[in-house]
Amino acid sequence: MKKYFVSAAVLGAVLLAVSAKNNDPVLMTVNGKKVPLSEFEYLYKKNNSQQLQPQTIDEYVDMFVNYKLKVADAEAAGLDTTEAFNQELTKYCNDLARPYLRDQALADSLAKASYEHTLETVTVSHVMLSSGQSAEEYDKAYAALDSLRGAIIAGNTTFEDAASIYSVDRASKVRGGFMGPVTAGRFPWAFEDMAYNTKVGEISPIVNSGFGLHIIRVEKREPAKGEVHAAHILKLTRDIPEDRIPAIEAEIDSLYKVVSAPGADFAEVASRESQDPGSARKGGDLGWFGPGMMVQPFDSISFAMADGEISKPFKTNFGYHIIKRYEHRGVAGFDEMREQINKQMERDIRGVMPEQRRLEQLAKQFKAELNPTSFDAYVANTADKKLNAYTINGKAVTVASIADKLNATGMAPAEPKALAEALRQMAQASMYEDVMEMAREQLLQTNAEYRNLTNEYRDGILMFEISNRNVWDRAAKDTEGLENFFRAHRDYYKFESPKYKAFIVFATSDSTMSKAKEYAESLGTPDPATFARMMTDKFGRDIKVERVIAAKGENPITDFLGFGQPKPASGNSRWSFYFPVAGKVIDAPEDAADVKGAVTNDYQSELEREWLDRIHKKYKVKVNKKVLKEVK
Repeated sequence: MKKYFVSAAVLGAVLLAVSAKNNDPVLMTVNGKKVPLSEFEYLYKKNNSQQLQPQTIDEYVDMFVNYKLKVADAEAAGLDTTEAFNQELTKYCNDLARPYLRDQALADSLAKASYEHTLETVTVSHVMLSSGQSAEEYDKAYAALDSLRGAIIAGNTTFEDAASIYSVDRASKVRGGFMGPVTAGRFPWAFEDMAYNTKVGEISPIVNSGFGLHIIRVEKREPAKGEVHAAHILKLTRDIPEDRIPAIEAEIDSLYKVVSAPGADFAEVASRESQDPGSARKGGDLGWFGPGMMVQPFDSISFAMADGEISKPFKTNFGYHIIKRYEHRGVAGFDEMREQINKQMERDIRGVMPEQRRLEQLAKQFKAELNPTSFDAYVANTADKKLNAYTINGKAVTVASIADKLNATGMAPAEPKALAEALRQMAQASMYEDVMEMAREQLLQTNAEYRNLTNEYRDGILMFEISNRNVWDRAAKDTEGLENFFRAHRDYYKFESPKYKAFIVFATSDSTMSKAKEYAESLGTPDPATFARMMTDKFGRDIKVERVIAAKGENPITDFLGFGQPKPASGNSRWSFYFPVAGKVIDAPEDAADVKGAVTNDYQSELEREWLDRIHKKYKVKVNKKVLKEVK
């Protein structure tokens, strides 16, 4: 199967073709590569929108030319052909293309339907069968459930009996399939949508929720109750011996008298007495919840109470509760809930449905057709290399080529029927991948925003890597060059005040410090490049070495060692013992390491100037001044 994204060469060709097709004039050529006016305008406007002081066009042209010269140098170095480059660009472009290659009308419709579900609560019963582990098991389960549905509708059995006998949902089968309220966003979308689209008293068609196959009977529909904000006190009875239950009942009754007394602090009592650790830490606060989110009768009692009311003690499967309802609210508006709905959609099948719909549309557009009979025929006669797996825009892809890819995975089944099915699935995946590749290439030609972002990211990767090679990484590794630069420009680097310079060796004990000091003295004048390593090689984790340079007042330890200030308290530090090596106070930097940050920045600037000088001489640049005047 092909892997998108288009190569740098193909991307360039596409951009040139688009420029010609859209009458997008060429603003400049850099090393023979044409740069359309639209690309320059896009980057110029984007750059100025991010600047406090916008640049003039002439100022930006100089910067843009340097940018393009660096990209040209990266291309000349072959950086646009590396696997790492193509993988990074591929991922970015695939992610970037996703919003463009989806059916937005369907996405909007799903979001609206999802919101409309929040306005209503649907109470349902269901019969659920396992969907099996294979296509054969799925078909068998589907047929069985279809027969059950037919028997119920015909009156040959009741829904309750069918659920009690056949349903695999243990929680509901003991209640004749009764599930309770379905609220939006709490069930798989296929199940939820089927429940909301089935009339009261009717039995739905079979629906696959992803967890099993279901038929649903809607018991009632009612306007959504919104949400309540409540707190509770819980005394557990689950797994408690029966002879202890009366004492717990007496305890919850006593707590009710306390919290219902005038001026009582429910939250304080809940924090102290509730056995629900999650909410007790918050004064019993459960936050906001909707219908069906709590066990019965907790759920129904919460919604039947008035704001500010405290319930009498009642029992659930967990134990005895007292509820205090704080407030309630209705369902928010669509605009308020859109972000929440979008997040829910991304987590389930709704997130891929708009993309799947668009993929089907694109398959028709590019005349992509699978040849379903070819796979059994190929398995029966593998010598027939001309059998077509699919065609796309009139171009055929053979089953033999699909078989080669399947064999390369090492997962080709031996059984003929399974092999034919595996070939069909791989061919379908390959066909859709080809469709998406063609769609993305088309997007480059038809969508200026996508094209500009793609090209900007591509050039950005290249410029970063080539700059790292010629400037940043080089400056970091070229210690000799850095030192030479410092010496040549020593007069530019000064201290505002004297600084203490030393290696400070820290030790975990006094004895270790003594031995380390003796060893350090035996080494003579320390070599900055090797001293720390030699010390830690000798003493391991019992010491650490730091190279310091600090003015008075910047560091308590260097103040003590170099400027005669009191020794700082060590507290319980592991590194209470320390001594200096080659310590001295200096009035001006002696080497590049003394002003490393400033020297490194200046050296990088020097390297960049030298690099720009080279590439300006190496690659030709031609700017069309007439076209430049068209920039708005």
